[in-house]
Amino acid sequence: MRKYLLVAATFLLALPALAQDDLMKMLEDETKKEKHTDLTTATFKTTRLINGHSIENVATGVLDFKIQHRLGFVNTGLKEFFGLDQATIRLGLDYGISDRLMVGLGRSSYQKQLDAFYKFKILRQSSGSRNMPISLSAASSIILRTDPWADASRKNYFTSRLYYSHQLIIARKFSESFSLQLMPTMVHHNLVPGANDPNNLYAMGVGGRIKLSKRVSFNGEYYYQLPGYRFENTKNSVALGFDIETGGHVFQLHFTNSTGMTEKTYINETSGDFFKGDIHFGFNISRVFTIKDPRKKKQGK
Repeated sequence: MRKYLLVAATFLLALPALAQDDLMKMLEDETKKEKHTDLTTATFKTTRLINGHSIENVATGVLDFKIQHRLGFVNTGLKEFFGLDQATIRLGLDYGISDRLMVGLGRSSYQKQLDAFYKFKILRQSSGSRNMPISLSAASSIILRTDPWADASRKNYFTSRLYYSHQLIIARKFSESFSLQLMPTMVHHNLVPGANDPNNLYAMGVGGRIKLSKRVSFNGEYYYQLPGYRFENTKNSVALGFDIETGGHVFQLHFTNSTGMTEKTYINETSGDFFKGDIHFGFNISRVFTIKDPRKKKQGK
């Protein structure tokens, strides 16, 4: 009898300690949950929406080779084989320096342009212990026009061939099927067409993505030029298209009224009227190569 009483007494004395351990474990689990943050990924398929940047960055140590191609206006008819006889192309190399910073270089056949840019991710949409409703990036570029000097009445200064753009990208992934972003943009022209034209031009871009299937999405992009801060006889850039993901490639098939593929050209120098048939059929191809795998560096440590 004493033996059973001793076991029961030991059990009763141990209950508070067991309860305390359970309570501590529950508190630790809650703390872990509170500290856990889920970063939003794949707001868009690739780093370009259509003409302009998306909120996405190239991953750290990854090189992204981009081919951007535009045919002529489809309304030129059979004479130009509905634009197939004409072509504009940009080749680009984008590289991810870190998970927040990417840089890029490009060469365009249109106006024989060279361009360089950086894009830095300031905020990342997330949920959990750190709830951030949007992603925010800053992108800036410099563009050099190298084609023959057309205006003989003006001296051919090197600085007159330079253009700069600065842009904020504000994006939110509302669901797995829908993402939206805003792109307030300023483009500076060192040399402008007319004496009364502004050197600083402002535009508001808006773009979105609707996911149609696991590998296909529909994209739209529009840049509205602010009155008083635009050149005469130019149109707002309109672009519609599809993203198709196949392994390491992302194909973007689209229709746009913009010929050029740098900020100064598609935002400020679009001459075609999309709604009157001045439409280019084009495509972007993205192929990524892992130059430096950050996981190997971690394993080496």
